[in-house]
Amino acid sequence: MLGHDPEAVKDASLDRHVMKRAWEFARPFRPMIWAFVATIVARALLQLVPPLLFARIIDDGIVGGDRRTINILSAIVVASAVLEAALALAERWYSARVGEGLIYRLRTALFDHVQRMPLAFFTHTQTGALISRLNNDVIGAQRAVTGTLGQVVSNVVVVTSTVIAMLLLDWKLTLLALVLLPLFVVPAKRVGRRLQKLTRQQMDLNAEMNNTMTERFSVGGAQLVKLFGRHDRELDEFENRAGQVRDMGIRSALYGRTFFIALGLVGSIGTALIYWVGGLMAVSGSIAPGTLVALALLVARIYQPLTALTSARVDIMTAMVSFERVFEVLDSPRAIDDKPGAYDLISPRGEVAMQGVRFTYPTSGSSALAGRASATPNAEVLHGVDIEVPAGSMLALVGPSGAGKSTVASLVNRLYDVTEGRVLVDGHDVRDLTQESLRSAIGVVSQDPHLFHDTVAANLRYARPEATDADLEQACRAARVHDVITSLPDGYRTVVGERGYRLSGGEKQRLSIARLLLKDPAIVILDEATSHLDSENEALIQQALEHVLSGRTSIVIAHRLSTVRSADRIVVLDRGRVVETGTHDELTARGGLYAELHRTLLTGRAAGSN
Repeated sequence: MLGHDPEAVKDASLDRHVMKRAWEFARPFRPMIWAFVATIVARALLQLVPPLLFARIIDDGIVGGDRRTINILSAIVVASAVLEAALALAERWYSARVGEGLIYRLRTALFDHVQRMPLAFFTHTQTGALISRLNNDVIGAQRAVTGTLGQVVSNVVVVTSTVIAMLLLDWKLTLLALVLLPLFVVPAKRVGRRLQKLTRQQMDLNAEMNNTMTERFSVGGAQLVKLFGRHDRELDEFENRAGQVRDMGIRSALYGRTFFIALGLVGSIGTALIYWVGGLMAVSGSIAPGTLVALALLVARIYQPLTALTSARVDIMTAMVSFERVFEVLDSPRAIDDKPGAYDLISPRGEVAMQGVRFTYPTSGSSALAGRASATPNAEVLHGVDIEVPAGSMLALVGPSGAGKSTVASLVNRLYDVTEGRVLVDGHDVRDLTQESLRSAIGVVSQDPHLFHDTVAANLRYARPEATDADLEQACRAARVHDVITSLPDGYRTVVGERGYRLSGGEKQRLSIARLLLKDPAIVILDEATSHLDSENEALIQQALEHVLSGRTSIVIAHRLSTVRSADRIVVLDRGRVVETGTHDELTARGGLYAELHRTLLTGRAAGSN
């Protein structure tokens, strides 16, 4: 007894599962899919009419000399051709509606799911791999529903109806034609599995290549390549990836083409066999010439769809790879999501508290989207942190690099969830609040603010789409950036470039402050907002921040201790623990870590002035 290949059994089970999920995903389009299938069936049956009528035209009309029969049957052939053309148009319409609708649903589902993923997902995921699934794999999945499904239904109907028609015409020649059928079916399974693996490898390689292009063609990536003079090395690495894609494509094409050419050869032999044996039968008078012509036409209709059915099996199996890759993204768990019963934060006051907070960054896991994934557990970053920030007050977080300052800020607006303990806003655990209402109450100005490749006005209105031009100008004047914008070629309609590279660091910071003013949050987080700026830009931003911080709760993270002197309370972090709290004067007098950081800063400034 032959054993089963465990890998093949596993693949078959996975394909069935993916196919079931694909059909469930296509639920909104099922009425149109059934109409699409019905049109295909009607068209396939209608294609039987001409060969059968040709037999009657030859035997009854031409051989029998009956002109009336010729005229009537020829008119019916023309009418059937017109009707088939109309059905073909309807079939294409249904196919387009279902196909484009499915692409739309898959893409929007993927985009929505990815947008709602926690920040950890983006720190571990290759951008090119995501783009590949949104573009290439979605289209591959759509082809399975419209193209492959249509071919399978059409060819099954054609083969079944054709065999029945042939048996009715002459069962002996029909059996002769069917002798070659096993040659179509036997190799299909082996070839399908092989091409399925090749297709997945091609898709993975294409995703890697897309990721390389996405990173190197960004402004930052291109700048890094130029600064390090890596052009030739980058070309060599890209040529290697592109060469692997090329070689895989050649193998896939040759493997599949060899198989289909062999099937075509079998079909040609079968057709020749019908003409040979049927011709001898026609000469002996055991079969009518018209019947032989009809059988010759019909036998081609058997082998052609059989070849297509074998091809469809391969197409289905490779399409399952596309669906599998799409579902791989949709199945990525959203570790941070609104819990059932989550409620909105109404009229936020801005009170913030952390109680016994412990936190460990999540690992990248083993997803194919993560590239070189690592499942090694990360070390705990925060160890029992307790912090209170009264509404309307300013809290400064200071400490050495890696102390956990930015991590604390990320937990407040729930970019990450605590491992233990609680983060409270106005007394509500942030995990009980809807993310939209929580983040609407919090504004962040980061060390490197992100700007989209769009106009200045569009980047500002990202915070408040309904803002008027007067609102934009008022916010930009308060942020000390209005004069900079008006000096640009197109003013507020100037495109800032990818990541805002047309603006300096200080200008981007002030633009992000203007954006935050438009948002008008109750809580403001300044994460190293002035750490990389010169003294002139820092002074301008400090002026702009006066408008931002007025009347709001603020959490300020800074290496430059001059920016936190006026804080109501300073929390000093070291290695994930709170080691000191107090005002600037209290902490300086205490002689602890804060005083040491302050002395180091003063020493550095003194050395820099010599």
